Amino acid sequence: MSSKSLKYLTEPLSNSNPIIVQILGICSALAVTVQLKPAIVMGLSVMVVTAFANLVMSLLRNGVPSRIRIIVQLVVIATLVILVDQILKAYVYDVSKQLSVYVGLIITNCIVMGRVEAFALGNHPWASFLDGIGNGAGYASILIIIAFFRELFGAGSLLGFRVIPESWYIDNGGVYANCGLMLFPPMALILVGCIIWVHRSFNKDLQEK
Repeated sequence: MSSKSLKYLTEPLSNSNPIIVQILGICSALAVTVQLKPAIVMGLSVMVVTAFANLVMSLLRNGVPSRIRIIVQLVVIATLVILVDQILKAYVYDVSKQLSVYVGLIITNCIVMGRVEAFALGNHPWASFLDGIGNGAGYASILIIIAFFRELFGAGSLLGFRVIPESWYIDNGGVYANCGLMLFPPMALILVGCIIWVHRSFNKDLQEK
C-alpha cells in the first residue's frame, strides 16, 4: 500500500478525526456508548456505510447532475443503512434493539454526508473507499474509548463480562462503588471534552492561537 493510501486510513484516526477534530457525530457519543458492545457495532456500521457510500458516489460522480446530487447521495446512503440494519437484526438482534433508531439515523450522519461531499465527489473510487474506512474507523475509535470507560466505571463490566470483582464492592465488604454518573448522557460529553483536551495537548498545530 502506498504512503498516500495509508494516509487516507490513518489521518482520520488522529489529525483529522471526525469527532475530536472536526467535531462531527457528537450525538452518537451520548446515545450508544453506555455499553461497549453497541458502541463497537455502531462504529462498524458507520464505517461500512461511509466506505461504500464514498465508493458508490465516486463511481457515479461524473454521471450525476449537480442539482440532484444530494438526492442521489441520500438514496445511496439510505439503501446502505437499510442493508446494515437488516443484517444487524438478523445476526445481532439484541444489539440492534439497543441501538434502536440510531442505526437509521446514520442516513443523516454528518460524517457520512460530509465525506461524500468533501472527498468522494472529487476523487477516484479506491481513494474514496479508503477515506471512508479511515473516517469510519476514526469515529468508531472515539466511541469505543468512551464506551470503555463508561461501562467499566459505570457498571464494573466490559462487553457484559464482570471486570471489577464482586468482593471489591461495599455491599460485599469492600470499598468500591460504581459511578452512576458514567451512565448518564452528560458524562459522554465530558469524556469527549477530556479526549479533545488530551489530543490537542499533544498536537500543538490543532490549538487555537
